[in-house]
Amino acid sequence: MIDAVRDVTGTTALWLLVTLPAAVGALLCLGGRGAERGAAPVAVATTAIGAVLAVDVAILRPAVSAPFVAGAPFGLAVDTLSAITVCLVVGVTLLVLVFSTGAIASERARFHGLMLLFLAAVVVTASATTLPALLLGWEVMGATSYALIGFSWRDRQRVAGGATAFLTTRAADLGLYAAAAAAVAGASGMALDRLPAASGAWLHVAAAGVLVAALGKAAQLPFSFWLSRAMEGPSPVSALLHSAAMVAMGGYLLLRVGPLLEASGWAAPAAAWIGALTALLLGAVALAQRDLKQLLAASTSAQLGFVVLAAGVSALTGGTAHLVAHAATKALLFLAAGAWLGALGTKALPALSGVARRWPVVGVAATVGALALAGVAPLSLWATKDAVLVVALEHSAALYVVGLAATALAAAYAGKILVVVWRSSAEAEEPLDTEEAGTRRVHRVQQAPLVVLAAGAAVLGVLALPPVVELLAHALGQPPPPTGGPWELGGSAVLALVVLGLVRWAMRARPAPFHPAPPRAATRWATSWLGLEAATHAVVVRPALALSQWLARLDDRVLDRAVTGVARGALAVGRGAARVDVGGVDAAVERLAGGVRRLGGYVRRLQTGELHHYYLGAVAVLAACVVLLVLVR
Repeated sequence: MIDAVRDVTGTTALWLLVTLPAAVGALLCLGGRGAERGAAPVAVATTAIGAVLAVDVAILRPAVSAPFVAGAPFGLAVDTLSAITVCLVVGVTLLVLVFSTGAIASERARFHGLMLLFLAAVVVTASATTLPALLLGWEVMGATSYALIGFSWRDRQRVAGGATAFLTTRAADLGLYAAAAAAVAGASGMALDRLPAASGAWLHVAAAGVLVAALGKAAQLPFSFWLSRAMEGPSPVSALLHSAAMVAMGGYLLLRVGPLLEASGWAAPAAAWIGALTALLLGAVALAQRDLKQLLAASTSAQLGFVVLAAGVSALTGGTAHLVAHAATKALLFLAAGAWLGALGTKALPALSGVARRWPVVGVAATVGALALAGVAPLSLWATKDAVLVVALEHSAALYVVGLAATALAAAYAGKILVVVWRSSAEAEEPLDTEEAGTRRVHRVQQAPLVVLAAGAAVLGVLALPPVVELLAHALGQPPPPTGGPWELGGSAVLALVVLGLVRWAMRARPAPFHPAPPRAATRWATSWLGLEAATHAVVVRPALALSQWLARLDDRVLDRAVTGVARGALAVGRGAARVDVGGVDAAVERLAGGVRRLGGYVRRLQTGELHHYYLGAVAVLAACVVLLVLVR
């Protein structure tokens, strides 16, 4: 009886966790101006209820299924990995929406409605057990992210940024459809845990499709450039989409389908190397940036590279810990950047000199996040990155070296942030209010979420340290993971401190470290995000446009002319048939009708009503019959 009650409670909680934010979000989006005043509190209250439901489903672990398409139900379930992810997403969303009450001043109903719809889609994505459920959540997540990035729809640049992000990830998303087709053709079924059972070459198609889709969403190479354009969105959007939600879902999916990557034989090493190279190269991109949000965006791709690396080397425990710790850290830094942008009207690093001194609560919280990002012990990312690298070392020393170099770059770009925000404000080199009119203040309601996230960025590293890491591994159904010894942990901590010291020395030694001179050719590739967008235009967009233009000419000159020629011939045949009909058939019918009409007239003349006329007619007919009989004989 108790188990039945638990099942019903858990199932109801899971359905509510999906449908409640979706329904409230849709109502807010459709509410118009009438919903403006209450939009923020309603959204916060809805997400707070969602947080309670998330804890409920994390404890009860329900599974639900509903008919969707033939042979492929809509399935959701909560296990340890999805429970951690769902609680993380809902918790970060709640903090971001609290921050947004002081940051979003116009069109609040639409903003908060879209955020709730996005939350519902991410929950579906995180808890999906079948490809149809995953595709539904994945698609709605992408569509709402486009609407959120281009939230300021009157600004063409921001809308274009959202379109770039949407189209790039949408192109990669086609991989999931290929994986679904391979699952059907390979007779493995649509359940995610059944994909490794696909037969023959279909297994490799499924693995490739899932890998491409996940790399696109996680902004890994070669798709990373879309994340730069996504920075056109409001800062709360960046804090959610690029910390715990959309970008994180790419890494999460790879952690979820680890057995599929391993079964293919090649997908797991490919994921590991792509993740490691993304962490390294996008770390260099982050170091070269002069815009705080661009730096954080590049660092997001780099840090998600460690999660992708973890999926490739089967470090599920370390990858999960890093996913959680990174979400808290990056949400904190994006919200701090948003607070400074709203106050000063700019996010350019040269203009943010001394900003941490001006608003100490934001400055201290951001410092905790930056030190965690740098890998300073004992803050969170120090331990979680090492948990991934220790497993990578067992697979390949080269992977470990690349990952270690990426951690050094992380310390460098985090140090760049710290030096700028804490140096004297007199060293500011650029004017304020270049992007919007700054308010010169940070609301208290915006500061509270930063404190909570700073606490998370400080302590979540325990997920990768004994004895918690053994408990996490057991909950995930994994063997106890290898842990770094004193040399590994101590060495990475010392490396972070050394790099931070070098960055501080280098930036203090230069009188104008952010002088706006054009970047040298040696660093231009990094400031332009490796030239990935230009390369995509050259390799994909331009050939596609050229092919489209050629097909358009073919359509105009061949297909259209052929159709037009057939139509003209049909019209000519029709006109000829009309002439035959009018001049021949219709005329013959009319002549026949005229003859019949005249004959009828003659017959009517015989009907005089006089008896002797009828006798005379009868005699004439009888005489004619006699003559006919004589002639016939």
